Amino acid sequence: MASEMLYPVMPIYLKSIGFSILLIGILEGIAEATAGISKGYFGKLSDISGKRVPFVRIGYALSAVSKPMMAFFIYPLWIFFARTVDRFGKGIRTGARDALLSDEAVIESKGRVFGFHRSMDTLGAVIGPVSALVYLYFYPGNYIQLFYLAFIPGFLAVAASFYLKDNKIKTQTVKVSAPLFSFLSYWRESPSEYRKVVTGFLVFSLFNSSDVFLLLKAKETGMDDTLVISAYIFYNLIYALFAFPAGIIADRIGLKKIFISGLIMFAAVYFGMAVSSNLFFVFGLFFLYGIYASATEGISKAWISNITDKKDTATAIGSYSGFQSVCSLIASMLTGLIWHLFGAAAAFVTSASVTVLVTFYFLTLPKPSTSVIE
Repeated sequence: MASEMLYPVMPIYLKSIGFSILLIGILEGIAEATAGISKGYFGKLSDISGKRVPFVRIGYALSAVSKPMMAFFIYPLWIFFARTVDRFGKGIRTGARDALLSDEAVIESKGRVFGFHRSMDTLGAVIGPVSALVYLYFYPGNYIQLFYLAFIPGFLAVAASFYLKDNKIKTQTVKVSAPLFSFLSYWRESPSEYRKVVTGFLVFSLFNSSDVFLLLKAKETGMDDTLVISAYIFYNLIYALFAFPAGIIADRIGLKKIFISGLIMFAAVYFGMAVSSNLFFVFGLFFLYGIYASATEGISKAWISNITDKKDTATAIGSYSGFQSVCSLIASMLTGLIWHLFGAAAAFVTSASVTVLVTFYFLTLPKPSTSVIE
């Protein structure tokens, strides 16, 4: 809720203080790259230490503090710093949090466990923008105060984390530190199936830029701030409603099948965005985008947790998330550059075309060694 109060407002706010489309792309990319490196590192540290909860707690605390920081000053360097603190917090908590979820599931229920998490997470992503929409209705254009208000749910998230307790995890070493890029060695040590699956994920990530660009494209079609935020709320509502059912279905018919269906939805949305100009058509695309997210976000992590050793869960997911964030850096910068040079349509068609190729890649992968990920 805290993060999503600001996310749909962020590109509008940044443009209002002088950020160009290209600079917004660079900002989002650098922020995600910072999150990426920290996801891998702190995922590895969580596995080494055998602890999950402290990483979750500290991660949410940093993200909460970053919200009001965005409003203190409007200097570009300060904005970059505040946004990076937010993503650093996400990096600290992600691997440990997902490992905590995986530890509470069995292999036959990974889809529904991660799907339920995505549903609840995204429910907050519905409440957050609705709160922002109501606020901006009464105080149009007053973005600064919204950043301060976002600290409240952020603080409540930190408080809620104190109800979490660590399970006892056996570790082979008492060492609780590691070199910053030590998680990179996991790629060589990981199962071949992990490398094949994650390779496909990462190629897709290289052309899956920040959702900011979808919101900017919606704005270009003539939507005002209220409609842009409404479209984002609608997307998150669909995501929240379908993520848990998608996880249940994935446990029954296979995670791979559901993930591929999500890629097909993504390609359809991006091809559609390249030619969209009608308000109702744009809302229809945001509906499909919600289906895509529900079929991929939690499913990818459930898939990874099923093909890796339990003692390496945080490292495996953290490493993937880390590589993914670096790819997002490239994707956001590349999309911003293509948009700047050739226009929005070219940027969206490029992403959609590569996604079609990635879909064929997953279709050609050999049958997984575990029946639940067929």
